[in-house]
Amino acid sequence: MSYTEYRAVLCQWSDALSSRIRPHALEFLWQFPLSQKAVVALVALILFRRVNRALTNYSLNNWSRSREWDNKNELVLITGGCSGIGKQIAVGLARKGVRVVVLDIQEPVFTLGENIAFYRADVTSSESIRAVAKKIRTTHGDPTVLLNNAGVGNEGTILGKSEARIRQTFEINTISHFLLVQEFLPAMVTQNHGHIVTIASMASFVSLGEMVDYSCSKASALAFHEGLSQELSMWYNAPSVRTSIIHPSWVRTPMINTLTSAGDKFTQPILTPVEVADAIILPSYQLPMSFLRALPLWIQRGVGGLAARSLKTVTDWHRGAAEGAN
Repeated sequence: MSYTEYRAVLCQWSDALSSRIRPHALEFLWQFPLSQKAVVALVALILFRRVNRALTNYSLNNWSRSREWDNKNELVLITGGCSGIGKQIAVGLARKGVRVVVLDIQEPVFTLGENIAFYRADVTSSESIRAVAKKIRTTHGDPTVLLNNAGVGNEGTILGKSEARIRQTFEINTISHFLLVQEFLPAMVTQNHGHIVTIASMASFVSLGEMVDYSCSKASALAFHEGLSQELSMWYNAPSVRTSIIHPSWVRTPMINTLTSAGDKFTQPILTPVEVADAIILPSYQLPMSFLRALPLWIQRGVGGLAARSLKTVTDWHRGAAEGAN
């Protein structure tokens, strides 16, 4: 927005505010230096927010411009796209005419449209990924967008969780990102065009008891995203290959059946897969929760404690019900 446009907007707000305040009251307020300073501070804050948002978006685009998105020329590969968030993203993009390839270990739970293709693959196996990648390239070409959405989470304390489940969490939520990027990123780098999207979690910033392995894997996904962004612009000389990361909170999927089945005992807000998918397909600016890590430690622990107590209430209730049934 140019200076002229800023001035026009500010004038409109000023006129609207003035019309709601009686002239003599406005004159009375304006004669106080504090009132004048308050108005100046408000205008400065508004301008700062707009400039900060513009600079943030520009930095996320590696301070460069790329060719505009064209639905017909893009091929989006979505892991874990047979249910939940991945399914909704696949369906939403296909409706817009985008070609979509879904990779999943499970079969689709919905009817595939003409723009959606499904391939069965184990995203934790480089051999499985390599084999299915050949089929995708032969039939559809090189993906221009890779959406690392596949994820898993299992409740349980650090001492109570098996090694197999801990390893599974990291292999799907973190290691698979490395394997898939190694397979599909080189073509994007060659064309200097593409997008890597990482589905992380609010757990990237706040670790809770009984889901420590999940939180660690999502914090790793955040680190992966940040490091990949640097390598694209500084190591691979491909600044037009973009990166994005999404941090949903609780989402109503089978992964949190333990929480959703507890009824009103779990009081934290829960999103639907449709809400998350819509936010990814049509991005909007939201207040980032990463600021939580900049707050004093006692505030961080307080926020985490509130969330953890809510989670513990539900898991304790489930254990009590199970013991009662036995």
